[in-house]
Amino acid sequence: MSSTKASVVDPGMTASERPGRLAAGQDPVKRQQILDGANRVFSQMGFDAASMNDITREAGVSKGTIYVYFNNKEELFIDLCQQYKAALFDGIYQALESNNSDLREALIQFGISLSTLITSNAGIRAQRVIIGVAERMPSMSSSFYEKGPKKGLALMRALLDKHVAAGSLAIEDTELAAYQLSDLFHSGLLRRRLFGQMELEPEPEQIRKTVTAGVDLFLKAYKA
Repeated sequence: MSSTKASVVDPGMTASERPGRLAAGQDPVKRQQILDGANRVFSQMGFDAASMNDITREAGVSKGTIYVYFNNKEELFIDLCQQYKAALFDGIYQALESNNSDLREALIQFGISLSTLITSNAGIRAQRVIIGVAERMPSMSSSFYEKGPKKGLALMRALLDKHVAAGSLAIEDTELAAYQLSDLFHSGLLRRRLFGQMELEPEPEQIRKTVTAGVDLFLKAYKA
């Protein structure tokens, strides 16, 4: 006696409910395509001058498609900030937390990772956009700082506190010291990049030299 298998697709399902089909607005590849287009537009035109039409053209999608994923350019910008924050900070913070037995080496590796990312072309473009909207979207720029740079400073301060407690460093204000060290990591590099005085990304050797000199100066000043 032969049997017939029931169809795996319910005829009553909508197209988005059928197996193998993604619901509207749920395709990660399409979403990233739109975000990449928005990133290019924001970088070239700035946030205020950019429009959803500009982003639609740059991303190569229809108006109907872009509005399925994002209601406005503010939502696009928020998502881009989150992506940048994750790419910039998450990995290097893990490195600092996992490699803190040798203080000098841990600080040098952290500084190299941080300076390489924030002076990269993508990093500079993102920072310029975020700074550019700080007055218009203060909560967004503040949130980015809280979840990004401030988190890194807190981790550096915790590491410094640990070595102060162990007697290897003599620092009265570890919060201030963390700010000082952060600036030493990219001394002479970041501001020149932000203001267009250094068009090309710094060479790895230049970054290592800057970071190493900064760390050695810092440790010389605060060595117990």
